[in-house]
Amino acid sequence: MTDQRPTVRARELGEALRAALEKAGVTGKEVARELQWSQSEVSRMLSGKRGVRESDVATLLGYCRIGGAEHKRLLKLCEEANKPGWWQQYGSRLPMQLRTYLDHEDKAIAIHEFAPTVVPGLLQTSDYARAVIACSANMPGNEIDNRVAAKIDRASIFNRSRPARCIFYLHEFVLRLPAGGPAVMSDQLHHLLRMSVRQSISLRVLPADVGVHAGAAGSFVFMEFSEIKPVVYLEAETSALFLEEPEEIRSYRKVLASLAETALPEAQSRDLVSSLATELYLDREDPDEQD
Repeated sequence: MTDQRPTVRARELGEALRAALEKAGVTGKEVARELQWSQSEVSRMLSGKRGVRESDVATLLGYCRIGGAEHKRLLKLCEEANKPGWWQQYGSRLPMQLRTYLDHEDKAIAIHEFAPTVVPGLLQTSDYARAVIACSANMPGNEIDNRVAAKIDRASIFNRSRPARCIFYLHEFVLRLPAGGPAVMSDQLHHLLRMSVRQSISLRVLPADVGVHAGAAGSFVFMEFSEIKPVVYLEAETSALFLEEPEEIRSYRKVLASLAETALPEAQSRDLVSSLATELYLDREDPDEQD
């Protein structure tokens, strides 16, 4: 069976099965031998990298003597492990790595993002998103509308009864880099101000005069979940990485801590965004109306 990119549910199932083995005092190697499974099969199951069969999960839970509510919960989780998310409405036109990322973003309870060049996707207006996406050298023109729609739909996570806690660190350059013209940028900056006052959102700007800083290596998204370990997402033009090793997570926690110390407080960040938005708004006014 070929490996599949792990969904959040598959990761959660894998960690729960590892906990079941630990509780039973057995190792994956021992389970493979006793159940006559290959060790690689067990490894993929526990890491969330395969489409897990419900019968296999039931067998493993029976071996570990896991019953009752936990048994039902894990079988239900197995059933949902490869269930498509809302983004599937856009079909295969979205890259697999993006669909995997959206699955994680959709289930995160906390999202920390550092943006050095453009406004984070969750905070973009449709016109700004279109301007950014259209500039991609590898974006077919007939896919732009779907990408914009998918990006805007992501903001629905802010409207949940219990939205994820989101902390965005933006370099000042993000606020000054033109995208789509003054009108688009003005609307985008005003949108940032509207979003920044939401209780679940923290917006902090890294001022340009700080110089080189802990996030200089590039953008990243650090996601935390209720049932699985944190994941760091890195995206490049033709590839993406999901980092989850303990040392990797510790490294990015240190970067976040440094950014928290370096960035402007929320109130000062809003003041900076507001001043730039006002400048753009004044630039848009008709000179005749200013007489």
